[in-house]
Parts: sequence; structure tokens; C-alpha cells
Amino acid sequence: MSAPLSNSSRPLWQRLLIRRLKFLGIIAALIIVVLGGSYLFAPQWLLTANTWREAMNAQLEKRTVQAGDTHWVYYEGGQGPTIVLLHGFAARKEVWLKVAPQLTAHFHVVIPDLPGWGESSRNPGASYNIDNQADRLNDFIQTLHLQHALIVGHSMGGAIAGVYAAEHPQDLAQLALIDSFGLKFKENDFAKEAMSGKNPFDFDDRAGFLRANALAFEHVPDIPGRFIDVFVQDNVKNRAFIDNTFNELRDNSQVLSLQTRLDKLTMPVLGMWCHDDKIIDISALESLRTGLTHAPSISTSILNGCNHMPQMEKPQAFAQVLTSFMLAH
Repeated sequence: MSAPLSNSSRPLWQRLLIRRLKFLGIIAALIIVVLGGSYLFAPQWLLTANTWREAMNAQLEKRTVQAGDTHWVYYEGGQGPTIVLLHGFAARKEVWLKVAPQLTAHFHVVIPDLPGWGESSRNPGASYNIDNQADRLNDFIQTLHLQHALIVGHSMGGAIAGVYAAEHPQDLAQLALIDSFGLKFKENDFAKEAMSGKNPFDFDDRAGFLRANALAFEHVPDIPGRFIDVFVQDNVKNRAFIDNTFNELRDNSQVLSLQTRLDKLTMPVLGMWCHDDKIIDISALESLRTGLTHAPSISTSILNGCNHMPQMEKPQAFAQVLTSFMLAH
């Protein structure tokens, strides 16, 4: 039998290839160690990196501005007619990242963290109910010169968008309300629990996080455990603010904050709901339709296969409905 070739007797190309493979093997091992260590000891880094990746994919840049009493942090990207997207309760601007790529392809998109939430500033002792948030939204719109945009509000953000539109009808072109808070709807289990004073969005462990997500999603996203731990820590850290705002929104003036102003909406309005919304029952869509006595155009759309988060569970259908509404007006 012939003896194996020593490194010195191998052809140059083989020696170079072996060196390259060894180098790549070392790099791969380091990446595995770093990623594994980050997942175990600093999962927030991986979440931040993934958020950055999704924002880049949507052609969004993170920006800041001081408007009124708030230091706003927001995403902005795309060209064309302007769309402003407002998130809901206990959420943040990142809930729009799945649908954003389909919107920035055709529109100029602005996605803020609402005051007090996400990365936007919070003033101790200040009220963050619907009315005050609508005033802050006006500061943001005026500062960035976003008049004549389509304002899209989801859940609590829908009530804020609707109240803002009722008070400043000349400053927006269209209004889209997505599974919106602030309207009359058939009392469901969520409403009963909320009005009893229990906040379903409080959670202290992974099981509680999954229960809260089951309220909002038809199909609960499969999220690794250490990432869930980051969300749990954030919820605990912000518990006082979350509960204070939740209690503010339980007041009857807030529960019907949009319902009592529907006759002041004088722009085209879109109502979009998930058929099986467990938080804001779909009966709210009929309250919206019948209350819009002065809107020149009323469009409605019902999506199947989602619960309370159509922008995340049905991003393509969501974008199609919103784009059609935008182009029709």
C-alpha cells in the first residue's frame, strides 16, 4: 500500500483548499458559538438584529423627531402617496414589518411608536388615553408635514386615528380603521374580562405570554423560548404604564371614543376586520357603517383566517385591501 501524502508533498491547489476549508470551519464554529451564546445570554441582541433585517428588507429607515411633549421614534421609507400606520395597545411599530415591504413598493410609509410605547418617550404621570394621544398625533403630523395622508389605525391605534380625523378632518385624505377600538360591539369574553378590571395583556412567564398571544392570533406564532423571555421582561418592566393606560381605556368615554365622533368623519373611510376577532368583535364593523353619516365613501373588508392581527397573519390580503382603497380615492 502507498503511504498517504504529507502536506508538503500535496499539490499546491490541494494545500490551499485544505487551508481554506479549515479557515471556514473555524469561522462556522465561531458563528455557532456566538449565536448560541447570544441566544442563551443575550437574546435581545438577536431580536434587534432580526428587526433591523426586516426593516432593511422593507426599505425602512429608523428616524426620530421631537413633536409636542414626545420624542418620537419612527420608521420611514418608500415613495408615493403617504400612509401613516398606527399600532395598537401594548404593541409597537414592529408589528407592521411583515406588511411594510408590500406598501413601501408603492407608497411613502411612516410607522411611529405611539407616545409611551416602544422607543418613543413617556412622561411620568401624563395621560395616554385616546384623546390625549390624538392630540399628540396631531403634533407629529404637523411637525413632519404629513397632512393629506391615509391614516391607518389598528385596535387602540384605530381609535386614536379616528378621534384625530374627527377633530382635524382637513388634515388627512382617507382613514382606515383595522379591528378598531372605540366602537360599540357585541360583548365577548375579552370585553367581560377587561371591564371586570383584569388586564389580559399582563403576563409574568412564558405560559402567560402564550395565553395573551392566543387572544390576538388565530395561529400563535412559534417563538423560541429565550425570545419569549425578552417579551416577558419587557412586559414586567412596563407593567405600571400598561396597567395605568389599560385602566384609562376602560372608562366609558374611551370605550366609545370613536363611536361618539363617527358623524364628524367627512373623508373616505375603510373598515377592515378579521372575521373571528376575539378582542374587538366583528359587530363593531356594523356600528362603524351605520355611524358614518357624513363620510363620502365607506368601504368594508372582512378577512378570514386571522384573529386580531391581520397585518401580521394576512399581510398580503391586508396590503391588497389597503392598496385598492388608497388607489380608489
